[in-house]
Amino acid sequence: MKLAGGNVIGVGVDLTEVARIRSAYARHGAHFLAKVFTPAEQALCLAKADPLPSLAARFAAKEAVSKAFGTGFGAELSLTSVGVLHGPEGEPVVELDDRARALLAKRGASRILVSLTHTDELAQAFAVLVR
Repeated sequence: MKLAGGNVIGVGVDLTEVARIRSAYARHGAHFLAKVFTPAEQALCLAKADPLPSLAARFAAKEAVSKAFGTGFGAELSLTSVGVLHGPEGEPVVELDDRARALLAKRGASRILVSLTHTDELAQAFAVLVR
C-alpha cells in the first residue's frame, strides 16, 4: 500500500541469535566475515572484547534493510552492499555500495535510518527507508 505524501518508503525488522553468528564465525572465520561484513564493519566490531553481539546486530541490520527495500538479498543487493558504522555522535549510520545506492534512488528514498540493539543472546535491528 502506498500513501500519498508519506515520508516512509519501506520498513524492515530482524531478530538474530548471536549464537548463530558465533557458530558461523567459529566454523568459517575470516571467509565468513568477508562474505557478510564490509571491511569497515569488521574493523569496528573486531576491536571489541566480544565482537559477536555487534556483528550479529549488523547482520540483523542488513536483513532489516533488505526487507525495507522489499528485495531480500540477490541480484540487486548483497550482504556487503549494506554496512553499519558509527556516526559522529555514536549513532548507527548505514553505508551503501553503488548497487544499493541505485536501489535507494529507484525506491524514491534518500536515506535509511537504522536502530540496533543486542544482548548476549539476541540482536535486533529496525530499518526505515525515508524520502
